[in-house]
Amino acid sequence: MSGGQPLFERVAIIGLGLIGGSLASAVRRGGLAAQVVGYDQRPEELALGVDLGVIDQAADSMAQAVSGSDLVVVAVPVRATRTVLEALHPFLDEGSILTDVGSTKSSFLNDVKAVFGSVPERVIPGHPIAGSEKSGVSAADPFLFANHKVILTPPEGADAESVQRLTTLWEGCGATVLTMSVAYHDEVLAATSHLPHLIAFSLVDTLAGEDENMDIFRYAAGGFRDFTRIAASDPVMWHDIFLSNRDAVLRVIDHFTHDLDQLREAIARGDGATLLTVFSRAKAAREHFSKMLSGQAYVTNNSNKQVTFTLQPGGTVQGDIRVPGDKSMSHRSIMLGALAEGVTEVKGFLEGEDSLATLQAFRDMGVAIEGPENGLVRIHGVGMNGLQAPRGPLYLGNSGTAMRLFSGLLAAQPFDSELTGDASLSRRPMGRVADPLRAMGAVIDTAEGGRPPLKIRGGQKLTGIHYQMPVASAQVKSCLLLAGLYAEGMTSVTEPAPTRDHTERMLEGFGYHVHRDGATASVTGGGRMTACAIDVPADISSAAFFLVAASIARDSDLTLRHVGMNPTRVGVINILERMGADIEVLEERVIGGEPVADLRVRSAELRGIDIPEDQVPLAIDEFPVLFIAAACASGRTVLRGAEELRVKESDRIQVMADGLAALGVETTVTPDGIIIDGGQEMAGGTVESHEDHRISMAFAVASLRATGAIRVNDCANVATSFPGFVELAQSVGIRIQAEGAGE
Repeated sequence: MSGGQPLFERVAIIGLGLIGGSLASAVRRGGLAAQVVGYDQRPEELALGVDLGVIDQAADSMAQAVSGSDLVVVAVPVRATRTVLEALHPFLDEGSILTDVGSTKSSFLNDVKAVFGSVPERVIPGHPIAGSEKSGVSAADPFLFANHKVILTPPEGADAESVQRLTTLWEGCGATVLTMSVAYHDEVLAATSHLPHLIAFSLVDTLAGEDENMDIFRYAAGGFRDFTRIAASDPVMWHDIFLSNRDAVLRVIDHFTHDLDQLREAIARGDGATLLTVFSRAKAAREHFSKMLSGQAYVTNNSNKQVTFTLQPGGTVQGDIRVPGDKSMSHRSIMLGALAEGVTEVKGFLEGEDSLATLQAFRDMGVAIEGPENGLVRIHGVGMNGLQAPRGPLYLGNSGTAMRLFSGLLAAQPFDSELTGDASLSRRPMGRVADPLRAMGAVIDTAEGGRPPLKIRGGQKLTGIHYQMPVASAQVKSCLLLAGLYAEGMTSVTEPAPTRDHTERMLEGFGYHVHRDGATASVTGGGRMTACAIDVPADISSAAFFLVAASIARDSDLTLRHVGMNPTRVGVINILERMGADIEVLEERVIGGEPVADLRVRSAELRGIDIPEDQVPLAIDEFPVLFIAAACASGRTVLRGAEELRVKESDRIQVMADGLAALGVETTVTPDGIIIDGGQEMAGGTVESHEDHRISMAFAVASLRATGAIRVNDCANVATSFPGFVELAQSVGIRIQAEGAGE
């Protein structure tokens, strides 16, 4: 709305029940329409609507209500929709927007087609996810939609301006507006709203028929009352909903009754293992999605949660700490453990959102997984061919590693699958794995530009290939090796420079032979894996922030315990030592085939270097914080051969250069790297992280040498790789606060 003009001149609400009345009241309160007209077959409700100030005018007829209205809202029970549409059709102006508030969208569109002959471009179905046990216009509440979701399901060809105006109207009522397809809406609501209501109605009806029904209800605990509360909803409305959304509801009832029958059989035969598997899977799924979605029902993207780091300058770094487990190994331990035969026990599992997303995806494909609990996970493997088709898209959060490795793993499964992620992951290129997989025989569809979501067609026969990687990437290599486990013949991958080899090492640990010849790794399809024990070391990528922190801060002395020292991952140590860092490697040992050590790091006068190109792939994830080390060093640091940094969670070269510039440090960006002249004064300022967790943590480290306070925006994704970062950073002396976390 501009210039004080209302969004609509005349809004007609057809049906003054709870939803229609509340919408009318919210529109009037927000000044969203010059006039709100109501029409209802019940004259007493209309009169009450005027008396209560819910509507401006009560229409005597459908013609009077609809004629001249630029928005018409059908707010009647879904089974009455067609009759209402037939009555309003002759009076609907050509430029008017028509919407509804029903719980089923396919039935509304079918009714529109039956009455109008087609779906006009200004017909925009809608569904507010709000309600009350009360009904009628007397229950109208202008705040009913505040902090609730409204789903719009614009059909193909819908008028974009009409969708935007309707979105603005609902936002003006305090709602958050989401859009999705009609079919998907009805499937989602059948599972998350309609089925629970059906169960609640059925359970209360069953128990009410028992001889002891008074005692059952008298002694019912709070959980029973909470669960069955929705059985107090309007029976007529729900009768209409179930019949209107029949097909989707029947599908979800069939799924539920099948699973319920399995639980009954498990109880009958005393099968505690099955009960434990189902209950632990359900508990973990509930906790996982509550955390991942931060209370946003009906969406599969990460929350709108905003977390900001505020950092005070200076400080020293001291302590004895262990950073969380290695993310790369945590992902792979779940993947290979799921495909192995037997129970795999994982210690040190990283309980970050990325790793948890991988764990949940395998639960969605029928794998029983206990935990994580204090880093301990037990995976009940299903064997190479035991995965089951997921019931919906597999949501992988912010994890590019998971999406790329899953694409290889799922390319040869007998079922279709879809891989989705959050807004950041959805911008990352996936053609680099999709193209070689297609060469093996996979059928994969991507969004524009080769980006997620990835839709993978099941039942494809893969054939091994030899792939010469144009750019060194452990994710691409691992993707193709995992696909090669299912391919006919040999699959081999040659890398132009060494990359992390966790996949090859872990496959060997599970008993699957990987042939290695210099820069080439090969597998032959058709083998099997046996469960084993895995001890995940502390992630060197996470340790890197503290290695640099202790190096650049005055009078620092920090010990990092149980850090993974895989030769393909120690580039950050090699580079820092060339820059003059004081890093002492202690207690070197090998655990589960992976080298591990404790690291003691003390303050040092760093100097700029030309970073050897052979070290670039060995430190690819650590460069954001290495840029901070370079800015604090004396002399010039030059990075070349790092094109890979431009396709991470952000363009890490440009984003780091922009962040340094915001703090007064000038750099020179090149197509494949950056030139940083160290020794420039680092001031305070505001840095945009572009939702990249490693950018956020790098500038937290920069505060140790800054002369003013630093603010880093969009830091929520730090939890994807390093849960507890803020608390651990505070414990060693970094002066950091997180605003918005947990709000």
